[in-house]
Parts: sequence; structure tokens; C-alpha cells
Amino acid sequence: MPTRQTEVTHWYLEQLSPAELRPAKAPDIRFDIVRAEIPSPEFGRFLYTAVGGDWYWTDRLAWSYDQWRNWLSRPGLETWVGYVRGTPAGYVELDPQPDGVVEITCFGLLRPFIGRGLGGHLLTIGTSRAWDLATRCPDRKPTERVWLSTCSNDGPAALKNYQARGFRVYDVTTTTGVLPHTPPGPWPNSL
Repeated sequence: MPTRQTEVTHWYLEQLSPAELRPAKAPDIRFDIVRAEIPSPEFGRFLYTAVGGDWYWTDRLAWSYDQWRNWLSRPGLETWVGYVRGTPAGYVELDPQPDGVVEITCFGLLRPFIGRGLGGHLLTIGTSRAWDLATRCPDRKPTERVWLSTCSNDGPAALKNYQARGFRVYDVTTTTGVLPHTPPGPWPNSL
């Protein structure tokens, strides 16, 4: 596959209080957001490739079934999935870290659902669940910080959505790397 050298800007954003969350308006269509409570490597990989395939999400593509299972089975890790008429439309993955910190490690919508007013609401609910994660994990310290990162290879509305929900940029870095001319898509390595 042909590659290109490119500069990638990374933005790191945070909220330090649940009061900083600025909720998006609810969408005009029914949008059910449900926690996937049973760790499923198949479903986790599906969400990762279906959402991230168009945006160069490649870090987990080489993960084995056991790596997926171990990641999704970690205490406190939560996956919240948005559904439109029973169809997965997007997801938020929350990774609890030490000292009351929660990282939103994955967030996004499947391509057919982008631009339909769902992303802001999904991020609102996902961020709320990051702030109240300790209520579902009895041994966990209450959340004091929620953070995430995005980059210039992510969806064009990602950074604006994060900022509109009250996340503030606390660091910016730029790296140079080699990427394929096109992202892997939702079916990486398929013919």
C-alpha cells in the first residue's frame, strides 16, 4: 500500500469537574445509549474498526482475541453504545485510571450516522458516565478528571464537539509519521 509522510497534530483535552460538561441537545430521533456489560472481543473490534476505520485508528488492529478480551475485561472499563432503531450507531469507551482519572479512549459514530445530531448527545452521555463511574465500581475513588485526545486525522467535527461539551485543551503536540494514502476502512486487510 502506498504511503505518505505527514504531520499529525494531537490535542489533549480535559474536564476537571462535572460542572464543566455542557450537554448537547437531545437528537430529534430515538437514540438509545446502552452499556455493553458483557466483554465481547468480537463486538469491541467491530466498534473499533467500524468507527475508526475511516480515521486511521490502527493501534488495535493487530490485537489478538486474547488482547481484546483482556482489555475489555479490565475492572471498571466501560463501553457505551448508541443505537438507532436497533443498529449500532456509535460508541464511547471509558478507561478508569488511578487517582480518580478516567480517559475516554474511543469515541465516535459509524459513517451513516455522522451529521445527524447524534455525536454531541453521545459524548454528553459518555462524559456523564465517566464522571459517575465510581458509582458502578465500589472500590473506585470518585472521578476528579476526565480526559481524551484527538488528532488531525480524526473526524473533522471531533475537536469542535469536544470543546462544545466543555473539554479544554491542555496540551498540543505535532509529530511526523508515515501513513497509508487512505485509512484502513472498516474492513482492514480485506480484499
